Amino acid sequence: MQQLTGDTMPLSDPALPGPDAEPPFESNGRFNLLRWFSVGSFLIISAVALGLGYVSTRFVVNESIERDSMLTAQFIQAIGAAEIRHASINPGRTMGEMLDPRLDNAYPDVPPASRAAAREEFLDHVEHLPDLLLANVYALDRTVVWSTNPELIGVRIEDDDELDHSFVMKEAVSTSYHQVNDERPEQRLLREPQYLFVENYIPMFDAEKNHVIAMVEIYKEPADLVARIQRGFKSIWLATLLGGLAIYLALFWIVRRAARLLESQQKQLIANETFAALGEMSSAIAHSLRNPLATIRSSAELAMDIASSGAQKNIGDIINQVDRMSRWVRELLVSMRPSNDDSEAVDLIMALEDTVTAYDALIRRNQVEVRFEALPGQPVVSQPVLLTQILNSLFANALEAMPKGGVLTIDIDASTPGQLGMTLSDTGKGMSPQQQQMVFKPFFTTKQGGLGVGLALVKRIMERFGGSVELTSREQEGTRVRLNFKVATGGDYAIQHSAGRG
Repeated sequence: MQQLTGDTMPLSDPALPGPDAEPPFESNGRFNLLRWFSVGSFLIISAVALGLGYVSTRFVVNESIERDSMLTAQFIQAIGAAEIRHASINPGRTMGEMLDPRLDNAYPDVPPASRAAAREEFLDHVEHLPDLLLANVYALDRTVVWSTNPELIGVRIEDDDELDHSFVMKEAVSTSYHQVNDERPEQRLLREPQYLFVENYIPMFDAEKNHVIAMVEIYKEPADLVARIQRGFKSIWLATLLGGLAIYLALFWIVRRAARLLESQQKQLIANETFAALGEMSSAIAHSLRNPLATIRSSAELAMDIASSGAQKNIGDIINQVDRMSRWVRELLVSMRPSNDDSEAVDLIMALEDTVTAYDALIRRNQVEVRFEALPGQPVVSQPVLLTQILNSLFANALEAMPKGGVLTIDIDASTPGQLGMTLSDTGKGMSPQQQQMVFKPFFTTKQGGLGVGLALVKRIMERFGGSVELTSREQEGTRVRLNFKVATGGDYAIQHSAGRG
């Protein structure tokens, strides 16, 4: 079916934008909502996800290590209290008062042997703590009075802010985790940690629990805790990645739909403005042409009666061209007519039979074989005048595509629930892929002198009543047009009757 793709209608003003023309503010450098959102949202969501992941991992690490340190401190302090009881020392005394061997004679109520025994048992427990890297015991003057590293015993630590802070703050435990610092003399670990180590300052109080008189420093590498932290890291970052990706994809899908909707509405707005402008101009031209065309045709018919046989052929050509121009005028007026969405139940089979009858003379002249079996069918949602316009456009295009004969096949099917399909196929010249892409664009035509509103009008009418149109074609093989009508129900008849009463 040779169809309306190719030439531009001469009546269109170059100054007027076409239906698919980009607005003046849309150039190659126009604002692209989807692109900017993709980049912007990706950066923002990535930044937020990284921030949340970092905060979450820091929280997990801090809470886990602080909990481990608290348990270690409670264990050591409980051991100290237990050893005081085990050595039968005055319950008013604390292990903190027993740790400095230089003060063995400072407490007359505590036998030196009991004091030394309690201290040795306590330090033995400390030395055998799991995951231990180093353990130090500081006296009040910051001297190391005991250590798992004998080289540190007797060393006085000065200018250690963390140690001084722990003595002053009187907290149950002070914790930090870091790498080995060679500038700190007390960090002479017995072995190098594989990942990180935890440093705990555990205060040992006097009998009144008011003053810190000794400090136990524990360096440990909690292997099980580190493994749990690493698993937590993986879970947090995986959840952050998947959550950020899900949010990004969801927002991207929403914005893409919005962008497509805006683009569609923008094109529709441009098309409506174009049709409105062209409608005013075309209506004025079409109405002005009607009377001259009618006069020319009447004069030609009168001349036909008295003309010679040779002149009659020329006069017949005049009449045919006048009829052709009149058809263009009608198509133009119909295409520019304001939309009327009042639907009616229309008999498609009857409309097809009327159209075949109307084109019977042209069908015989072109030697076209029409294959159409009229079967009872359901009524479809449309309007009689507009349905006739659709069928006339399709038949005219099909017959013009087969000037030297061919086959025109019409098939009716109801394979889709709620729809009635009509397929019209010809064996004409067909169209190229480029022409098929433009076939529904208004004012595009490949026919010399064509108006280019036929299939564009077919598409608009079909979509107006909830239907659709599909076209496939191959060059030198023909064209196939399928119309999908919405089947009329009782509600559609009610619309028709109520419109009639109005």
